[in-house]
Amino acid sequence: MSEGDRFALGWSRKLSLTSRILAVNLFALALMASGLIFLDNYRSRLVSERQQSAEKQILLLANALQHVEPTEQAAFLTNFAQDETLRVRIYSHNGAKTFDSFQAAPPTYRLVDPSTEPWRKAAARWIDRVFDFLVQSPRLEWFREPKSDVAPSWPELSGVRAGQAKSDVRFADDLTHIISATTVWPKDGRKLLTTANARDVRAYVRAERFTVAMFMLAVLAISILLSLFLARTIVRPLQHLARAAVKVRLGRAPDVTIPRMPTRRDEIGMLARALSDMSNALRQRIDATEAFAADVAHEIKNPIASLRSALDGIGHVKDPKLRDQLMAVAQADVLRMDRLISDISDASRIDAQLAKAKFERIDLGDMIDQLLAARESRNADGDIRVAFARPRKGSAMIFGEDIRIERVLTNLIDNAVSFSPSGGLVEISATRSGDEIIVRISDQGPGIPPEERETVFRRFHSIRPEKEGFGEHSGLGLAIARTIIEGHHGTITVDDREDAQGGACFKVTLPAISETV
Repeated sequence: MSEGDRFALGWSRKLSLTSRILAVNLFALALMASGLIFLDNYRSRLVSERQQSAEKQILLLANALQHVEPTEQAAFLTNFAQDETLRVRIYSHNGAKTFDSFQAAPPTYRLVDPSTEPWRKAAARWIDRVFDFLVQSPRLEWFREPKSDVAPSWPELSGVRAGQAKSDVRFADDLTHIISATTVWPKDGRKLLTTANARDVRAYVRAERFTVAMFMLAVLAISILLSLFLARTIVRPLQHLARAAVKVRLGRAPDVTIPRMPTRRDEIGMLARALSDMSNALRQRIDATEAFAADVAHEIKNPIASLRSALDGIGHVKDPKLRDQLMAVAQADVLRMDRLISDISDASRIDAQLAKAKFERIDLGDMIDQLLAARESRNADGDIRVAFARPRKGSAMIFGEDIRIERVLTNLIDNAVSFSPSGGLVEISATRSGDEIIVRISDQGPGIPPEERETVFRRFHSIRPEKEGFGEHSGLGLAIARTIIEGHHGTITVDDREDAQGGACFKVTLPAISETV
C-alpha cells in the first residue's frame, strides 16, 4: 500500500474537516437520542402493568361481591369505585346495564375536551404524536362512550368467561390512556366492566421525556461549542498554514513567512514549525541556486569572451606565430570551460547524490595510506615531501562514501602541495578524539589570512599560487569538499598550524564509529 493510499478518505473525502468534527459529535448525540426508545419501552411496560393490575383488581372485585349481601352490593361497588378512582358498570346476562357507579355517585374522572385546554397542552400533545411517530409506537384506538350503553357495545365483554379477566387500552381525545377490564360474575353470569383514565402514565412519560430532552439540548449545545472550538483550534491554523504554503509555492510574496506557532505544543504546532523550517530551507536552497546560477554565468563569460576574442583575431592575423599563440589561447579557454563545466556539474549534483548514497565503513588511515602510495607512484608531488602519521589500524573508522571522501582528501593534499615552497613538507595526521575522527593537513605555504578563512570555501572563490597558470582551477574544489564533508555530518575548517610555523592547516572532523561495530 502506498503512502497516499494509507491516508486516503472514502465517502467522507468531500466533507470539510469542520463538517467531520461536527458530524462525529452529532453522531454521539444521536446515540444518546436512543434514550427516546427507552422512554417508549418504559411507557409500554407501565401500561402493561396497569392492564395486569386492572385484571387482578376486577377478579378481586368479582370474588368480593360473592360475600356481600345483595342489598349492600350497590353501596359496596360505589365505595370501591370512589376509592380506586374507577367507573364500575354491571350488565345482566341479556346485555342491559344494571349498575353504573357514575350514576350512583359523582364521577371519579372526567374526559377532557382538548379544545378547551390551553395551547401548552396542545403543544404537549403535538410532541407526543411526534415522539410516537419517531419510535413507531403502535397506534391505539380512540375511546368513545357508546350511545347505547349495553354489553354488545363493548368489544372487550365478548368472549370473557367466569374466573377470567380481559383488559384493553385506548386513547382518550387528549391522548391519555383509558384502561378497561372485564370479567363474568360466577353466580348469575352478570358481566363486570371497570374503566379508568390513567392520566398519570402520560404525565410520567412527559416528565421523563422532558428531562431527557433538556439533557440532550444541553449536550447538543456543548457538542456544537466543542465542535466550533475544535474547528477554531485545528481548522483555522491549518487554513492559515495552507494559505502561507500556497504563497510560498506561487512565489508571490518572497518575504512571506509561515507562522511557527511557538506557544502550541501539539501536533499543529509541530506541523507549523516543520513547515516553517522546510520553507526556510527551501528559500535558502532557492537563493543558493540563484546565486550559483549567477556565479556560473559570470565565470563562464570570461573564458567565452577570451575564446571569442582569440577566434576573431585568428581570422585577421597573417603572422603564423601570432596565429599559433591565439590558437593556444583558444585551446586553453576550451580546456578551462571544460574543467569549469565538469566541476559545476559535480557541485550541482553532489547534494542529491549524497542523499541517496549508501555509506560504508571506511578506515581513513588505510585510505590516506593508499592515496599517498598512488601519488608517489606517479610522482604527483614533485619535490614536495609528504609525511603521514599513520594511526593504529581500525582506530580511525567512519561511515561514508569512499569515493567522495577520497576526493576531499585528494583536493586538500593537492591544495597543500601546490602552495608549498620547493622542498617543502606537507604533514598529514588522522587521530581519534572521543566520538570524532580529526584529519589535519598542514603545509608550509604562505597561509590564509583570518578574514579569508571562510571565504575560501565559497564557490568560484580561488586564491592560487603564482607558479600556477591562470584558469587552471575552477574555484569549486573547497566548496565541493565542504559540501561532501557536511553531507557526512562533519565539518571542515582552515586555521594556522598548531606548531606556530608558517602555513595553513586544514582540519576535517567526521563522526567516528566504534571499532567493534
